Amino acid sequence: MNIQKLTSFFMWCTIINGILLIFSLIIGVTALDWAYSTQGKLFPISREVFNVAYYSLLGLYKIIWLVFNVVPYVAMLIIRKAG
Repeated sequence: MNIQKLTSFFMWCTIINGILLIFSLIIGVTALDWAYSTQGKLFPISREVFNVAYYSLLGLYKIIWLVFNVVPYVAMLIIRKAG
C-alpha cells in the first residue's frame, strides 16, 4: 500500500465519520424527544440521564473522530508534501 492510497483512505474515513457526527448532532438538536421516546421503550432511563449519556457519547465520538481520522489524515498530507 502506498502513501496515496493511505491518504485517500484516511480522507474518506474522515468524511464519512464527519457526516455521521453531523447527522448525530442534527438529531440531538432537532429530534432528541423522538430519540428519547424510542430509547425509553427499550431502556428505563430518566430524561436527565439520557441527555447526559447522549451528549457524552457525542463528545467521545468527536474526540475519537479527531484522534483516529482527522489527525492521521493531516499527518499523511504532511508526509506527502515533505516526501
